[in-house]
Amino acid sequence: MIGHFLTRLRERSIVGVRGSDGRVLVPPMEYDPVTAQPLEEFVAVESQGVVRSWCWVSNPRPLHLLQRPFAWALIQLDGADVPMLHMVDAGSIDNMATGMRVEARWVEAPRGHITDIACFVPAGGNG
Repeated sequence: MIGHFLTRLRERSIVGVRGSDGRVLVPPMEYDPVTAQPLEEFVAVESQGVVRSWCWVSNPRPLHLLQRPFAWALIQLDGADVPMLHMVDAGSIDNMATGMRVEARWVEAPRGHITDIACFVPAGGNG
């Protein structure tokens, strides 16, 4: 399950999985949160989405992947029904807002890891 998700990230695409209630979950879960049955139907989703909630990190810690101020955000990708947690590099807190559109910024050499999405940035290159 997770192997397919990571392989697709290496290809710079994102997939979720459809649950028994029809919701698309990203990242994919191995077992249905409603029935506990194995999940198998992968669904392609977009690499853009909407910030549903966020918090600003003014002083990144040494192990944070971004070493400049950024936001942790719950991002609901287009085609997904539940948000995923990732970083948003918006430039400043003034550029962050609930409901804003963001898009994935991919690393130069993906290797099949969640960090293949370096971060999300405001859609359209703003910020």
